[in-house]
Amino acid sequence: MKEVALADTQRSSEAATFAACVATILELSLEEVPQPAPGQDPATGWAVSRWLGGKGLGLVPVADAATFSWPGPWVARVQSAENEEVRYVVMYGVPSGVVYDPAEAAQRDGFMIIDGYVIAPGDVALVRPPKPPLPAAAGTVESIWVASAAGEPARRLRRAIALPGLGIDGDRHVTGAGTFPSGLPGSALTLIEAEVCESFDPPLQANEHRRNVVTRGIDLNALVGRDFNIGAVRCRGMRLCEPCRVIARYAGRPIIRPLVHRGGLRADILEQGAIAVGDTVSAAAQRP
Repeated sequence: MKEVALADTQRSSEAATFAACVATILELSLEEVPQPAPGQDPATGWAVSRWLGGKGLGLVPVADAATFSWPGPWVARVQSAENEEVRYVVMYGVPSGVVYDPAEAAQRDGFMIIDGYVIAPGDVALVRPPKPPLPAAAGTVESIWVASAAGEPARRLRRAIALPGLGIDGDRHVTGAGTFPSGLPGSALTLIEAEVCESFDPPLQANEHRRNVVTRGIDLNALVGRDFNIGAVRCRGMRLCEPCRVIARYAGRPIIRPLVHRGGLRADILEQGAIAVGDTVSAAAQRP
């Protein structure tokens, strides 16, 4: 996402905050988003829906916006309980938190989500992203972390046993004591790049990012859909480990927006074995 800025005079406009959210999600300038006709709802009126249709997109209303979660950006309409003032914000993650608030509306007390919309492709088969090229370089394991249960402090290990289909021995993902369900594809192992952690000031710590393995020198995003090795242990990248409201709660500082598409990798463990600090992390020869 590429955030757009609103002038002070635009922040009091429901239509302007909606346009700013759409422009931010689509990485367009504010001027490219059409304005609704007078009296027309900015989200449900024809102006924006026809314009999105020309781009092969549509605006899909969500059934229960107050509890809705999505592994990407979506638009929420928020309302003040005090004066019924309505504005729009961009939400992100599972569970979702605010990542862009053009009018700083959600930062005030008494605002609540009243509805929401996902910008979605008309035909998803036409917009699936291409698989990125294999990482050009191998990386290394910088640190390994486990936590016995959700919310428990992360414990640093020099060496650990990776259990196929489960996770790292001693971690919450193995016992089913984590925040999210265990045993599902992509639930066994989480990784994050040390370079991403160091981009924060102060650097992001293990009890903030809550990932199992911190790597250095390899593009983890490029491992989605590919087998890779940690030392002698074969793993498979399943999807990006995008940020959400849970990680923001652990960190206690605004980290959802800076971690969008930079939150690391969710992976499956395919073979049992030991992994250790200093092990090489590299793309594996792809099996048929």
